Amino acid sequence: MTDAGVISGVTVSHTLASVAEIESAGGGAAVRETVAELRARDGVTEAFALSTCNRVEAYVVTEDAATGRRALAEFAPDVRDGAVVRLDHEESLRHLMRVAAGLESLVLGEDQILGQVKRALSESRAAGGIGPVLEEAVMKAVHVGERARSETAINEGSLSLGSAAVDLAARETTLAGATALVVGAGEMGALAARELDDSPVDRVVLANRTLPHAEHVAADLDTDAVAVGLDAAPAATDEADVVIAATAADGYVLDAGDLAGAGETVCIDLGQPRDVDPAADDGAVTVHDIDALEAVTAETRTRRRAEAETVESMIDAEFDRLLEAFKRKRADEAISAMYESAERTKAREVEEALTKLDAQGGLTAEQRETVEGLADALVGQLLAAPTRSLREAAAEDDWSTIHTAMQLFDPEFDRPSVTDDAPSGGQGAAGVSERSDD
Repeated sequence: MTDAGVISGVTVSHTLASVAEIESAGGGAAVRETVAELRARDGVTEAFALSTCNRVEAYVVTEDAATGRRALAEFAPDVRDGAVVRLDHEESLRHLMRVAAGLESLVLGEDQILGQVKRALSESRAAGGIGPVLEEAVMKAVHVGERARSETAINEGSLSLGSAAVDLAARETTLAGATALVVGAGEMGALAARELDDSPVDRVVLANRTLPHAEHVAADLDTDAVAVGLDAAPAATDEADVVIAATAADGYVLDAGDLAGAGETVCIDLGQPRDVDPAADDGAVTVHDIDALEAVTAETRTRRRAEAETVESMIDAEFDRLLEAFKRKRADEAISAMYESAERTKAREVEEALTKLDAQGGLTAEQRETVEGLADALVGQLLAAPTRSLREAAAEDDWSTIHTAMQLFDPEFDRPSVTDDAPSGGQGAAGVSERSDD
């Protein structure tokens, strides 16, 4: 009927959850699958999901907040209660803007999250999850993310997870003259390869399931680089001083046996789920996961704090504008529905009255105008107080009143029904009861 609805959200991220808990959230499903599942739940009209290596989130639009909470109740059943953050409508709006701006990222202000939000929006839209409410909310988040990066220095000297991995590797081993193996040539693997290209390493080996894609990435590097198939990755570890793994594989790409002959090797696992078996960490081989990058990124976070404060102020202003627009829109929708319903009723009753008056001797044009003017005045006066109440309800976040009005003034509510056309004799309470059961 309308664009009415409230957003409910849930997030599991690096701020409170472990890597294993993030992996389990949402059942590890892809965005489209998650959105389709959420849309199938009772009362859900829209759904959006975001899944990255350090956060999994879901948002639904429902008629009321209670329905939204129920729809998301089992989104992260295997995650500790303290690691699951549930968001109401306003919290969801603000959180989405903070995520897109990079304020919630492991690396403060990193650029990759903005592209990930855009792709998640595209995937959610393809799954039929995006309607007017989430379209407005997510696009506003994207707008804020773009402003943050163009109007502030929040991403100056940006550390992506790929560059943070290289920085961590540099702290643990000498990169000058080293050979680095990058497992996975997707977005994160390509980022890591480019960061290694800017480091003192002598050689980069890219292992990927699709060899031509790895060859394409390798060709863009100035450092000596070679591409191999993913099945060659275990053998390549024998010559590697640094291994950075970032694939989308369902299971381990490198297990303890694969790394048994690697010698002194630093492995940094960016995979979600994990690419490197933690059991491979045997003293000679050191395995780090995303949690280990927190110490590396803390330094960047400190340097960018002043810029983050500027972005926070930007978000406050954008949030206020979005919320005011949301309130006005919801109130206007309810008011519009109310007036449309009243106008239909007025038109029907005026036509019936004029027909009867014509049958009683006819009306002049002036008399017809008087009758119609009276009807218009009655509608305007009767709806003036409810109109004020709806605007006040929106300003005070009284969404239950707004939703009740939307239901009461459903454009279909005054349509003639089958029972309306039935003879009135003998219907009485039975006719009313039958319509109430509908």
